[in-house]
Amino acid sequence: MDITAAAAQLTDCVVDISRWMTANKLRLNTDKTKLLWTGSRHSLSQFQGLGPALQLGADTVAACDQVRLLGVTISADLSLDHHVSVVSATSFHSLCQLRRVFVHSTLESTATLVHAFVTSRLDYCNILLAGSPKTVIDKLQRVMNAAARIVSGTRKYDRGLTQLLHAELHWLDVADRVMYKLGWMVYKCLHSQAPDYLSELCMPVAQVTDRQHFRSASCNLLITPRFKVNTYCRRAFAVAAPATWNSLSDEL
Repeated sequence: MDITAAAAQLTDCVVDISRWMTANKLRLNTDKTKLLWTGSRHSLSQFQGLGPALQLGADTVAACDQVRLLGVTISADLSLDHHVSVVSATSFHSLCQLRRVFVHSTLESTATLVHAFVTSRLDYCNILLAGSPKTVIDKLQRVMNAAARIVSGTRKYDRGLTQLLHAELHWLDVADRVMYKLGWMVYKCLHSQAPDYLSELCMPVAQVTDRQHFRSASCNLLITPRFKVNTYCRRAFAVAAPATWNSLSDEL
C-alpha cells in the first residue's frame, strides 16, 4: 500500500470515529489530534517533509516528527532516544532539587523520596525499552547510579557502586528492571490476568499439536515468532516477551 492510499484509509477511519463520537454526544478535538507516520529511516526519507496531512472536514492535521502518548514520547523512527533523554533530564533535575533537603532527612526518608520522584519515573512504561541499544539504557542507568549515591551518601568517584546497588539497596539495574517487567507481564498473560490481545501473543509450545513432542514443550517454553527486521521486530512484545521468558532459568 502506498502512502496516498494509506492516508486515505486512515482518514476514513478517523472520520468514522468522529461520527461515532458525535452519535454518543462526544466531540473529536482536531486541535489536539496528532499525526505521526512511522517506519524505518529509509522509508521515512522517501516522504516529502514529515509525510502527508489528513483532511478532516474543514480541519487539516499535519504530520509531526514525534508525539507524546500516555507520557511516552514516540519518534517517527520508533526510537525512544528523545523519550529517554527527557526522562533522564527530568530525573537529574529532581535529584538536584531533592539534594537540598537530604541533609535534613533520614536514610529512610531519603530513599522514599528518591523512589517517589526518580525511580518511579524510570520504571514508568520501561517495558517499551526491551531490546533497546545499550547506549539508550546507559542514560537511565546513570540516573540510577546517581540516585544510589545520593541515598547512600557516597561521592561520584567512590568505589563499590555495584555492591551498593545490589547488596545494600537491593536495586536492580535498568536492563534487569526491564527484563523483570517483561517476565511479570508474561506471567500475567499465562495466568489469564492480562488483556486478550497480549495473552494471545504468549503461546506455550505445549499447546501446539505439532510441537508437543519437543523438549521445549516439557520446559514450559513459549513460541518465539521469526522476524526479519532486527531493529524493530525484536523489540515487539510478541518477540521480546517470549524470548525473555525462555531465557529464565527453570528454577524460576
